[in-house]
Parts: sequence; C-alpha cells; structure tokens
Amino acid sequence: MDDKEEVKKLLLLATMAGRVMLKAGAETYRAEDTIVRICKSRKDIKYVDAYVVPTGIFISLEYKGELFSYIKRNKTISIDLNKIDMVNEFSRAFVNSKMSIDDGIKELKKINKTNTYEPKTKSLFGSLGAALFCVLFGGTFLDFISSFIVSLTVLTFINKISKLELTFFINNLFGSILASGLSYITVIIGLGQNLDKVIIGSIMCLVPGVAITNAIRDTMSGEFLSGLSRGMEAVFSAIAIALGVGIILNFYAKGVF
Repeated sequence: MDDKEEVKKLLLLATMAGRVMLKAGAETYRAEDTIVRICKSRKDIKYVDAYVVPTGIFISLEYKGELFSYIKRNKTISIDLNKIDMVNEFSRAFVNSKMSIDDGIKELKKINKTNTYEPKTKSLFGSLGAALFCVLFGGTFLDFISSFIVSLTVLTFINKISKLELTFFINNLFGSILASGLSYITVIIGLGQNLDKVIIGSIMCLVPGVAITNAIRDTMSGEFLSGLSRGMEAVFSAIAIALGVGIILNFYAKGVF
C-alpha cells in the first residue's frame, strides 16, 4: 500500500464485497469474514474490524498509525446464492494474488450486475415449487394446477411492485391477498377443488424460509443482533401473509363474495 488513496479504495472494495453478499442473502458472519480477509491481504494494514448487520456495514482499520473507517447503509435483501459464491471465489483470488484494487472493484461491479436467472424463469420454477407443496398437503391434481397458476400470477405481481421499493411487509400483504382471492376464484369456476389446499400452496412462494434459516445460523454463530433482526423480519413477513389470507377468508365467511 503506497498511499492513503489506496487505503480508501481498499475500504470501498471490501465494503462492496460485503454489500453484494448481504444483498444476496448471505449470513452476516460470512460477510464480516470476507471483509476482514480482503483488508488484511494488503501490507501495513492492521487491526481490521468489520461489523455487519442486515441493514448496514461498518468497517475500521489502521494504516501506519492512522485510523480509517467506512459505513454503508443497506436497504434491500434478496436471495441469490450464485452471487454469494462468486464473491467468495473473488475474495479468495484477491487475497491470494496481486490483483490491483482497481481491477478488484471492476470485477465486483460485474458480479453485482450479474443476473443468473431471468425474472420469468424465477417465477416459473418458484410457482412449480409452491404448487408441489399443495400436493404435499393433500391437494388433488386440479388443486396443483390452480396453485401453480395462482403462484405464477402472485410472483409476477411481486416482481412488478418490487420496482416501487415498497417494504417487504406491504409486498407480502398484497401478495397474500392476491393469492387468497385468486385461489377462491379458481374454486368458484371449478378448476380448484379444495380452497384450503390451493391457498396453502399459493402462499408458499411468499414464506420467508431464508430469513428464518439465516436468523438461526446467525444466532448460533453468536451474532445475536443480526439473528434477532432476521428473526423479526421472518415474524413480520408471516404476520403480513396471515393478515392477507385472513382478510379474504373473513369476507368469504361473511358471504361477501
């Protein structure tokens, strides 16, 4: 490391790596470990500390007796295991080589822009997986078809409104209302046979499985704040889904439809 500008670029690179992982759904301890390894890979860098929570990244390091720090806010979290793997591979290559910091930043920007699957592909296979839950819970073949169509519509709807950058609670609430309403329509027209089975299958695409898994893993790793944060995200997602289904079923029970 020749000058302070290089240190600032290194901080930026490490933050980018951590943020890409965090946005892709990685556990916070994994992002922290990647950031520390990247910073420590260059000469004269001492006492690196990284603190990552689902909503932000905090890094500080010492370079020739002078302290540098960087804070980056994070507002969105999605699921992309391929990006997490790509950043892992990048960090190993960066640490074990003499790759320049500028080249590293360019590589991370490429990874951040990578789209493994098209939204249509995600919606299609997400719907198929959700519909199979309908069969798992005792649904018939017609229920499977109904659940697949409803799930596909819901996921397409979620992809559209996600561009508005609404909160996850609103997305799940609207998604579950749409899923329950469409499930009822499929039963009314005779396509679906069991309303409960169709609704269960249709809302499976909204269930926060990764948030629950990461909450448990972060807690077991001693990251209690991150574990609690992810756990609350999962709880409120479940509340939004239950609320949306409850609204439709309440109208159904009162004979509004």
